[in-house]
Amino acid sequence: LQRDLDANWAVLAEAIQTILRRENYPDPYNALKQLTRTGGAISATTIAEFVEELEVPESVKAELRHLTPANYVGR
Repeated sequence: LQRDLDANWAVLAEAIQTILRRENYPDPYNALKQLTRTGGAISATTIAEFVEELEVPESVKAELRHLTPANYVGR
């Protein structure tokens, strides 16, 4: 199970979208849609790069950086 989670960072899309909505980020659905529909695998690096490009406070970026598939599942 852990290996499957490590290979599927796309499961964080819902969590990221929820946090962005909380922060009144404009159109978080489409921001994540562009990320998840690239046709390539979504990795930790992909998520990290996406988070760094967001125009949100550093505290929100820190919260997003803390997310992993392992600590998000089941919450």
